[in-house]
Amino acid sequence: HLLKCQLAALSIAVVVIIVGVPLWWRTTETYRAWLPVSQINELAKLQLQLSADVEVVFARGTVTPEQQKKIPLTQTQDEEHGVDEDTALRYRYETKYRTATIMEEDALNQPTAAEADLSLLTLSESPCGSLVVYIIPQSSSLLPEDVNVYVGQRRTALLRMGPQMRVGKTLEQLLAHLEPRIKQVLQVMSFSHADITAALSDRVRFSPDSKESIADSMRAFKSSPGYEITFSLLNPDPKSHRLHWDIEGAVETYIQPLLTKLSPVANFSLDSQTLHYAMLGVNPRFDSSRSAYTLNADSLAHVINPVEARLGSNAASSNPVLNFLLYVPDANHSPLYIHDRHKQEVRTNAFHSPRWGGIMVYNVNGFYGPEPQFPVDININMAKVMGVFLAQLRLLLGVQSSSPPSDFLIAPCGSAGLADWELDRLMWSRSVENVATATTTITSLAQLLDQIGNIVINDNIAQQVSSAVTSLQLAVGELEAGNLGFALQYSKEAILASEKAFFDPSLLHLLYFPDDQKFAIYIPLFLPMCVPILLSLLKIVSEARQRRREKQAKKD
Repeated sequence: HLLKCQLAALSIAVVVIIVGVPLWWRTTETYRAWLPVSQINELAKLQLQLSADVEVVFARGTVTPEQQKKIPLTQTQDEEHGVDEDTALRYRYETKYRTATIMEEDALNQPTAAEADLSLLTLSESPCGSLVVYIIPQSSSLLPEDVNVYVGQRRTALLRMGPQMRVGKTLEQLLAHLEPRIKQVLQVMSFSHADITAALSDRVRFSPDSKESIADSMRAFKSSPGYEITFSLLNPDPKSHRLHWDIEGAVETYIQPLLTKLSPVANFSLDSQTLHYAMLGVNPRFDSSRSAYTLNADSLAHVINPVEARLGSNAASSNPVLNFLLYVPDANHSPLYIHDRHKQEVRTNAFHSPRWGGIMVYNVNGFYGPEPQFPVDININMAKVMGVFLAQLRLLLGVQSSSPPSDFLIAPCGSAGLADWELDRLMWSRSVENVATATTTITSLAQLLDQIGNIVINDNIAQQVSSAVTSLQLAVGELEAGNLGFALQYSKEAILASEKAFFDPSLLHLLYFPDDQKFAIYIPLFLPMCVPILLSLLKIVSEARQRRREKQAKKD
């Protein structure tokens, strides 16, 4: 009977240890799909290389016959910049030198630089991210006397050959004199180190001095796959003013061409609304010297919050919203003018708030007759309004160029509201910003999952992470190859996949029990079963030792 009890206890212990424990461990373990951790760690140390192709074309009379014998010629220049211990930037400029063709010479013989720029476009169109610089003789009449560089609407520039550039007798000396001027053109028309560094602001911590240099970038919205643009007409006094605005036609004429050109960067949706009895959050001051009301720069910050509460929001979209408000003052506070910090009247009578939108005050007191009968019908001049909103929209979307030197002439951007080189400049910044943001998101997710071991990693999360890593690698490769369009597309895919994985609801740590709660649950379940088994095993071991000692005593 004792032997049967011992065999039963041993059998139960064996079944529990061999079958029960592995089965319990397998059925209660946290499922964690495989992640490309090694590739994520490589991306954590971001080594970006941006490559730009520059073509320098010498017009007739800019090079000597001896110099022309060595053309065409290709040179490559590299610049390296260490941003911090985990981020490094490298710029590669591949410059190709050649002489102008006969058709290009005819185009450069146009009476004006704008006509020459248009004629050169019909000959060939430069690919996205590249530049063509035409070197014209000093005696050329294309440029005014005080202008040495003309930046066109496309991806071309005209550079006047200066007298100091003709000092060198060899081609190498000529190119050495040209190099600083070509670099100036690149700083204006292509990416600059300040722009790329500003695009890394989410990844890199800047010192107070460098923050001043990226102040312009802090005004623009962060990179996003889409934006919501809302135009609002605020009529605080509908009893006095009956306002009419052709917002649909104005958007189609002035805004839509810009958004169409920006389609590679993001998707845009537009809506409009009219709000009655919407007042400003501050009371304007009356200026008796001008018989007008004024808003000082210090009070502008208090205008937005009360108005924003009336605007509403699109809860169905997670995209940033750009608000553009047209405010028509009531009859008792008209005319109303905005003053800057120097107490000077703002010419556009408008202001913008960083990463929010813009507000324009539209005075209508000029529409009142000698004996006005209220409500007064007022047709708003949409050309004037949209000119202001278009300029604000460019700033808020990050379409801005560095201040050109005094001898540069920048061509107007045309009906599209955006030059081709401005689009390239924005695409360079957005590509780098997307890569930096996606790498930060993916590395943060990998660190989080490594630190908290009981978070389930489902297959869809692993798929999104792998997709983000692959897109990041492709984006970095395309930037290195100078394929700006593909680089931007892959960077957008990377940021979408990384954020989708990071914000997946299944990754919430609160869905799983911490270790102390697990022990509180498992001990009442396993302790009643394990105590008898352990006591039986201890008794069997004790009896076995006792028998061994008795046998040893009999032998002795």
